[in-house]
Amino acid sequence: MSSVVIIGAGHAGTQVAVSLREMGFEGKIQLIADEPHLPYQKPPLSKGFLNGKQTVENLLFRNEKFYDDNQIELVLGEEIVAIDVENKIVKAESDKSIPYDTLVLATGARNRKLSIETKCEVLYLRDLTDAQRLKSALENAQNIAIIGGGFIGLEVAASAAEAGKNVTVIEAQDRLMARVLPPVLSEIFLTRHQEMGVKVLLNTKLSSEELSAFDLIVVGIGVLPNQELAAAAGLECHNGIVVNEYQMTSNSVIYAIGDCANHFNVFADKRCRLESVQNAVDQAKIAASHILGNAIPYHAVPWFWTNQYDLKLQMAGINTDYDNYAFRGDLGANRFSIFYYKNEKIVAADSLNRPADHLA
Repeated sequence: MSSVVIIGAGHAGTQVAVSLREMGFEGKIQLIADEPHLPYQKPPLSKGFLNGKQTVENLLFRNEKFYDDNQIELVLGEEIVAIDVENKIVKAESDKSIPYDTLVLATGARNRKLSIETKCEVLYLRDLTDAQRLKSALENAQNIAIIGGGFIGLEVAASAAEAGKNVTVIEAQDRLMARVLPPVLSEIFLTRHQEMGVKVLLNTKLSSEELSAFDLIVVGIGVLPNQELAAAAGLECHNGIVVNEYQMTSNSVIYAIGDCANHFNVFADKRCRLESVQNAVDQAKIAASHILGNAIPYHAVPWFWTNQYDLKLQMAGINTDYDNYAFRGDLGANRFSIFYYKNEKIVAADSLNRPADHLA
């Protein structure tokens, strides 16, 4: 009987385990996590969990009974430090060796670190432990600096501002979320944060001494793919673990999915990594299908979202390369969609407080 070992128990890793069972796989499944918790959702960590609207129990994908009933063996609190591709074994920090017939890497990504030192407490947000530490720190701090005006930084800024804290967002670029949003949407989010009392500094990098004036610094300046394990095992890596359209790596019995996987995306028309729940879940299903002998290429429409105050932005497609765009809805009421076109074909849509447009 064959065995599948999955390293990483986020959205991608958990989904591939569930999908394998749903698709009829009868072999052994081991889901390995370096954290001690049952597998849980990460997006709410910067939203509902941080502002107290969600508990740890609310974050869990499934309860322990589900994994027992489906014969998915959870190996929690175990960090994998090496892959022996010749003998098909993964080695844990605890000296445990785990054999596999098929290996799935769902190792995710880690936070990019701040390059300067400061006397102030500096925190990041990536996992539950980070979120619990940050939640406690936010309760005790009053003057908070957020370095990075992307999704994570601004979601934390919104939670802190709603809790009555003095919040300063420090962004090196000339507008918020510049990597993923057009200027009109950047401006709307800037205005809303300012209305909530957030001080936003654009085109700004503060010195170590200037940052020391704050009680707490939260850093959200992007992530790096966790590819070192794969690279050390001789797998092809470049800005992530390189995979084909079936999520297969350069080793035919090893797959990579989610934030750590570098794939050719038909919507971006290039190789890239996508950091989203949708991408993680869809790639997991493709990998599970291929493991079971069904060759279905990955070409799902990418989508992303962010919630900040009363602004709910939902994004479909990739809007970085377009030659025309059109608005639909009410710009004044912050209820509209932007449709992006290239060669008269729609390539992406951003919907602000227009969920029906996003679903369509």
